[in-house]
Amino acid sequence: MDSTTNGQTGRAPSHEEILKAVDAKDHELRELARTIHAHPELSFHEYQAQGWLTNTLEQAGFAVEKGIAGLETSFRAVWEGKPGGPTIALLAEYDALPTIGHACGHNLICTASVGAAMALKEAVPDLPGRIVVLGTPAEEEGGGKIIMCEQGVFDGVDAVMMVHPQSKTMVLRGGLACVDATFTFHGKQAHAASSPEKGISALDAMINAFVAINSVRQFVTSDVRIHGIITKGGDAPNVVPELCEAVFILRAQTVVGLAEVRNKVYRAVRAAAEGMGATVDIAEGLIYAERNTNKTLAALFQSNLEQLGLEVHEPPAQGGIGSSDIGNVSQITAAIHPYIRLGDASTHTPEFARLAGAEEGMVEMNYAAKALAMTAYDLLTDPVALKEVRTEFEQWQAQRNGGHPNE
Repeated sequence: MDSTTNGQTGRAPSHEEILKAVDAKDHELRELARTIHAHPELSFHEYQAQGWLTNTLEQAGFAVEKGIAGLETSFRAVWEGKPGGPTIALLAEYDALPTIGHACGHNLICTASVGAAMALKEAVPDLPGRIVVLGTPAEEEGGGKIIMCEQGVFDGVDAVMMVHPQSKTMVLRGGLACVDATFTFHGKQAHAASSPEKGISALDAMINAFVAINSVRQFVTSDVRIHGIITKGGDAPNVVPELCEAVFILRAQTVVGLAEVRNKVYRAVRAAAEGMGATVDIAEGLIYAERNTNKTLAALFQSNLEQLGLEVHEPPAQGGIGSSDIGNVSQITAAIHPYIRLGDASTHTPEFARLAGAEEGMVEMNYAAKALAMTAYDLLTDPVALKEVRTEFEQWQAQRNGGHPNE
């Protein structure tokens, strides 16, 4: 990091150039964010967003590769600075939610990362190292980053960052481990009035499973969250349902704790099906790991947020935590997933979707791009800061692996 600072702002001179570069691209970034917001695409189907983002990066001089890790809507965009420096990855999420569109603000997440990368390249073209923008599809449903982790996309990356819109600015908010599970109950069809004794109700088996799961809730730790919906409940009221389906999400503080929750819930579901004479198939999605926030990197990011005039809050002492597939990334390399205040609305609501496309969203996106670019610059130019970030991660990894950091 530059040792000299601007006496009026307290920022390094190169930080000032980065901020000017972000502001110079503000109109372009606003158009990009609003275009993606107006054309929401679901997980693994983000073809338009991928195209708009990669076209922008290609025009800015980044080398772009689409469809990495076997995911059609993923991408990797690379800018090579001077040789010998670290590799810093900025993550772009751009999938939307069913019916309510960008109610998680992913149009702002991806645009902020793209804007930060372009501003760095333009403002400080002789930086040592590499800036990589990774397009990571299907965060909402499917775990794109998990697949990318398994395919080695994050190997050799020194640090990973992204910024998420929220109702409060925070840098240390964690994330729960989670998994989605689909329960498909199989019974036997019969006429519900003339010959019900010949049938086996998949619906009653499923209802009993909901009751059994509710009974499990009092025997789990306070960090656990279990929530589900019925996606198929039968076809006609005068026909004993032969096939019914429910989808649940199970969450816990850690993957280890999640394993115990899964065992309890699945045992209850199987017993409920057996009690009705039905059977049940259980299909799991990918397991989202808990988030390992790199506190050293988070402190650096917080310092830059505060230089921008933003107030940073502590995360809730209890509750208020969701899940994200960046948790899996944080098991592989140093990572942060900070939040910048967008408004009072909660994520995954129509009001939050509105804010993500409104002026409030554009202001949040500008702040996020600046903070990302400033922090990436700090890591690229300050070997001591980078070493502290990497040392914290390697110590955490060694502790998790019983003293063997590379396992």
